[in-house]
Amino acid sequence: MDPTSTAIGTWSGGRFMHFGEPLADGRLESLLRPGEGIDTVITADAYGAGAADEALGRALRGVDRDSYCLVGAIGHDFYEGARAGAKGFPRFTDPALREESAFGDYIRMAAEQSLRRLGVERFDLLLLHNPDRTGYRSPAVWEGMQAVRDGGLTRLLGVAPGPANGFTLDLIGCLEDNAALIDWAMIILGPMEPWPGELALSAATANDVSLITRVVDYGGLFHDDVLPGHEFPDYDHRRFRPAGWVEAGREKLQLMRPIADRHGLSMLQLACAWNLAQPGVGCVAPTLIQESGPGARPIEQKRAELAACRDLTGVFSASEIEEIRAIGENTGCMTLKGGSLEHEGEPVADRWQLDEDLVEVADRWGIDPQRDLLPSGAHA
Repeated sequence: MDPTSTAIGTWSGGRFMHFGEPLADGRLESLLRPGEGIDTVITADAYGAGAADEALGRALRGVDRDSYCLVGAIGHDFYEGARAGAKGFPRFTDPALREESAFGDYIRMAAEQSLRRLGVERFDLLLLHNPDRTGYRSPAVWEGMQAVRDGGLTRLLGVAPGPANGFTLDLIGCLEDNAALIDWAMIILGPMEPWPGELALSAATANDVSLITRVVDYGGLFHDDVLPGHEFPDYDHRRFRPAGWVEAGREKLQLMRPIADRHGLSMLQLACAWNLAQPGVGCVAPTLIQESGPGARPIEQKRAELAACRDLTGVFSASEIEEIRAIGENTGCMTLKGGSLEHEGEPVADRWQLDEDLVEVADRWGIDPQRDLLPSGAHA
């Protein structure tokens, strides 16, 4: 099965990525189990250093393997690499870990170990997870990805930039260089974060690459139970967002609400339907979060809302799509990761200089790095 229009990832439920209250085992497995309108499940081997794979594996027990699409992701080396605090484990392409000649062996090992934990024989789609500069560009990486596909461990291949926003030109260049291999890419995109993800849409469609979009929910705001004054636990990843983001986001949410009401949609469904209306987007994977407090909605209700989005393609008119985009305008709101005019010196895991190759990518796709990829007020 190819990825379907709705998906749930193991970053939901608060156990392996810290958003909201962590679910107990049984409740988490029920949340992740495919069916009832959500037939695509996504995991990444680095979440919980394999524990997320194992949780999804328990959820998949007894489910017909041909009834769902399984998406995996590999790229962070928790086998030999040392965790660097909140930055997580290093990419397997870190030269301190191995040379290029060993990339293929690592990719196969990581794919096999992930499948073992999941208790299945194959992925439907395997993503290169959060690559560094080498991951985007090294032929050895993509030869290794091709080898696992040729070996029957997956049918489709893809790339998932991150974890922070950006990597626009790096992603486009990777899609061009590996057009014969890459079937899907995962990007951040949503009504309140149309930039910079929208800059890659044309290149994806031109290279016949379909898109999975994450963070559609905008930190849970579109679930409609994160209100001004919401207290996030100390461990919650959303505490990195700038002060006032909930209040500003709620104002935009209220401006979008009449459009949702017009079509009988929840706010999450509006976000998902808007994403599915974008060129190349074939799948939405918001984060499902169990918030704390008396006003928190059950996460099972949020799952049901997401499941209903499989029938929401073509809901909005062109003018409504543009109206939502205008309300959510966010161009220049943050410093982006990946190739950057602002970076100087040696590449680091998630940032490097905007070199000649990336400038040529920008020129081919009508992207002006100074205008389109810098935070507002910044001058290279």
